[in-house]
Formats: sequence, structure tokens, C-alpha cells
Amino acid sequence: MTLTPLGDSAVVLEIGAALDESALPLVARVTAALRRHAPAVVVEIVPAFGGVAVFYDPARVEDFPAFCAALRTHAAAALRPNAADTTPSEAFRAIEIPVCYEGEFAPDLPALAARAGLPTAAVAGLHTGAEYRVHAIGFTPGFAYLGGLAPALHAPRRATPRTVVPPGSVAIGGALTGVYPLATPGGWHLIGRTPEKMFDATRAEPALLRAGDRVRFRTISLEEFRQRETESHAPPKLSSGETPGNDGAALASRPSVEVRRAGILTTVQDLGRLAQRSAGVPTGGAMGAFALRVANLLVGNAENAAALEFTLRGPELVFSHDVLVAATGADFGALPQWAPVRVRAGEPLRFSAAARGCRGYLAVAGGLAVPLALGSASTLLRAGLGGAEGRALRDGDRLPLHATSRTLHGHWRLDERMLPAYSAAPTLRVVRGVQAEEFGGEIFSDAFRVSPQSDRMGVRLAGATLVRRTPRELPSAVVVPGTVQVPPDGQPIILGADAGTLGGYPQLAHVIAVDLPLVAQLRPGDTVRFREVALAEAHALAHTRERALGLLREGVAQKFR
Repeated sequence: MTLTPLGDSAVVLEIGAALDESALPLVARVTAALRRHAPAVVVEIVPAFGGVAVFYDPARVEDFPAFCAALRTHAAAALRPNAADTTPSEAFRAIEIPVCYEGEFAPDLPALAARAGLPTAAVAGLHTGAEYRVHAIGFTPGFAYLGGLAPALHAPRRATPRTVVPPGSVAIGGALTGVYPLATPGGWHLIGRTPEKMFDATRAEPALLRAGDRVRFRTISLEEFRQRETESHAPPKLSSGETPGNDGAALASRPSVEVRRAGILTTVQDLGRLAQRSAGVPTGGAMGAFALRVANLLVGNAENAAALEFTLRGPELVFSHDVLVAATGADFGALPQWAPVRVRAGEPLRFSAAARGCRGYLAVAGGLAVPLALGSASTLLRAGLGGAEGRALRDGDRLPLHATSRTLHGHWRLDERMLPAYSAAPTLRVVRGVQAEEFGGEIFSDAFRVSPQSDRMGVRLAGATLVRRTPRELPSAVVVPGTVQVPPDGQPIILGADAGTLGGYPQLAHVIAVDLPLVAQLRPGDTVRFREVALAEAHALAHTRERALGLLREGVAQKFR
């Protein structure tokens, strides 16, 4: 068993080989033991390929070596043969998934059959004849990586990934098979489709599969597929007097904000979803979490209250009641930055294009009163979760607000020394990634330019081609926001808030937590440099920033008494 840091906010306990079925009960036992005995600084514990990822708050870890030692102790105790604190392999469920292997559902089946030298029916027979095990869940919410594929069906990923794979598509990639739960890009070979919902946020357990489950596929006809699809996707029946969505009369009687002009990618965000990574759901939330926390503090909200995030060009808003707001992040010109401001009812609040930077945040006293999805109001676009029906805001949207009677006392301003050093040419501090030794030092000597293809999933960079000294296929591994991955083209990507929970590219480095606010403000054409720091320094910087936020929290509380 080895323990490897994953940036400055997670560690991975490696227990066995990535696709070793015998490691699955060991991973389950360690996961269960750590969840029962985890120190208070732990945020989430997630089973992964051959190991367990432990996410922690870097600002709360006082003694990192002692923290790691405690994790090792609990994991080792769970692995002892006579350990009582275990999860037996019998606890893994047996799941059957119906699949139609016909026509448009199986566009890659003929080519895969030709590659294997088999009739297409034989390929479907091999696929349904095996029992599979769920080794990990990630890439996209509910996507399970299934081991146990017959060697005759192993096939390298497509040279050109599809831009959109339909949900329910059953696919093969390398030595694995799986089912795409959502419409998403994908490079695996499509051999069938299931009518089952592999991910449903309305269920108590949103992902159909868990790590360790035993899975079999069963062939169904096109007719049965259509019937089951109709049944599984039928809208829920409403009880008498119930209406879906917001009730218009109720909304008219409470404080609200009207979106006259939506701007660019304006979404509802909070600090994201916790304890959902095991289902492949990223934490998400605000790209610039620090800016959102401060905006909420400035108007007397809890730091996790739902607020607005907008990108490059801001919205035009009109409030139904007088409100106290605070704008943070990039300057979009409508309000003084980093200060509470009173906005009167009916007075248009017009944000323009960002003078520099990329993302702005607007908090409203009381917060936005949108429904929670998996415990969070944050919008996860690719899963259609949270915010305004899981999408970006549109012209004409109206969002309800939580009523509040808070009154701000006195005049004051924020100490600018605590603010992030936003820049169009920042130097980002990083700790080394697990594959760092496989590359040269170009990432620390050269500047990289931000690509227009960047988004909330990742900031794509262009510059010197980063070449691995020992190219080899890697199993998908746990990633975090800030992970710097290097795809085959050698151009690095800094993963963002909405990136998947697993990634298959080499991990060169990880941007430290206190510099993630700088990543959130990178826009196309900006330049980036990287500088390596020790893990201990990254933790010390996180402590310093959290102390500054603590002082702000105490000071603001005095102003709202």
C-alpha cells in the first residue's frame, strides 16, 4: 500500500493494480474503514482504480505527516485478514442491464466484429456472456468502468472521438466496456444501447452502479427497447394541485430578480456538491470559489449561498425589491468591486464586458432561492443539474430570492491585500504530479497561451510541446480542479471546476488551491507560467488565506448586527 499526494487537497491510497479484480474487496474495505474513522479535515472519500482517494481541506490540516499516518493506520487495520471493520465482497450487488445490439444503436459493431474475425451476432454473444466488475465511476456522472471484457473484443479507442454520444450507449474502449449515462463526447466503440437510466439525480442513489458491483448485459429486441424506454422516461405523475417548476403566482409575491439580458454563460453557482464523486459527479460550483465566498460574506450570507457567475460579458438584471448586493471577481463595470452596494427595486443593473479577467460574481443578500440538486444549487451543464433547470440563464428568466431583513451598519471597505492577484499573465504555483518525471522541464521554463477552447471543464494551453520520455497507456486516475494534464498533442490542460472525476492523461502537476482563483480569470490570449512549490508551502498558503477570510467573516458579522 502506497500513499501519493494528489495536489494539495487530496491523497490516493494505492492498494492494488488498476484492473485487478481481487483488489476490489480490499478497496471497499479500506473505503468503509476510512469513512468511519476519517479525521475532521476530510471532505470526501472515494473508491478509485485499485485504490482510495481521500479529499481534505488544505486550510485545516495542521500536521500533514500525522494526517497521512492516521490514514495509513486505519487502512492497514482494514486490510488485516482478521479485521472486523470490513466490507465483504458478498455485499457487492448483481445488476443486469438490458441492451439492444441492433441497427443505429450499434454503429461500430460491424467494424469491431471484422477486427475480431467474428460474426456480429457472436460479438453480442461474447459481450453478454461475461460477468463484469465495476472498477471505478467517473469521466461523467454515472459512467462505470467495467472490467472483464473478453480479450477478443479488446479494441483501442477511436482515433477521432465522436462529438456527441447518445445517452445509454453501450461501448468498448481498450480492455473495458461501459455505458454512457449522458449525451457527451466519447471515443469508445458503440455496440448497443440500453433503455436504463444509468444516472438520475432524482434517485436517492443517482448512479445505477457502484464500485465493485457485478454486472451482466442481456440482449433485448428493438421492440422491447422502445417499450422500456417509454416506461423509464415517463414524466412523474403529479398529485392533485401540484405543478412542475416555479408557481407563477407564488413567484410574483416574493423577492425576485429578472434577467433582462443574460450575458455570456451566466449560471447559478455555490461552492458545489460534496460526497457525490463516488457517483462520478464533480464538486463543480464556482470556478472562482474565493470570489463567491467573499461576495456572500459582504452581503451577510453564508459563504455557500447561491449566487451568479458570468463570463466575459455580464447580464442586465432588475430586482423586484430593494436589495443589497456585492460584485467580486473580474470587473464588469456595473458596481464598485468587492463592496456591498444597495440596489433599488426596478433600477436596471447593467454589467458590460469584463475590462480584464474572465468571470464575475454577484451575491444578493439572502441568496438565490433555487431548488437544490444533489445537495447543491450549482449548475452542472453537462448533467443538466442545478440552477435554472440545469442550464445557463436566458433572457426573460426570473429567479426567486430568499427574503432577508439584514441591515448594513456603517461604511467600510475591504483590505485589498487579501484579494487574489488577478493577472493576464500570472505565474501559477504548482506541486508535482505523479507523472512529472516522465517529462522535461519545459513547463517551468516556457510561457503558455490560453486557448479559445477553454471552458469550465478545463483551461487549454498552447505553447511548447510537452513530450513524455516513456510513452505508455495509463489507466484513468483520480483528478482534481487544478490538475495539469498532458494529452497526446503535448499541449497542457488545467482542469476546471466541472472536469470529470477521473482522467486518462498523464498528470504533470497540480495548481495549488490558493492559485485556483487566478485560473478562473484566465481568458483566451492570456499567458501563463508555472512555478513549482513544495506541498508544505502550498498548505501554509492555504492556512494564511483562510485566516484572512476568518478575519473578514468576523468583521462583517459586526457590520450586520
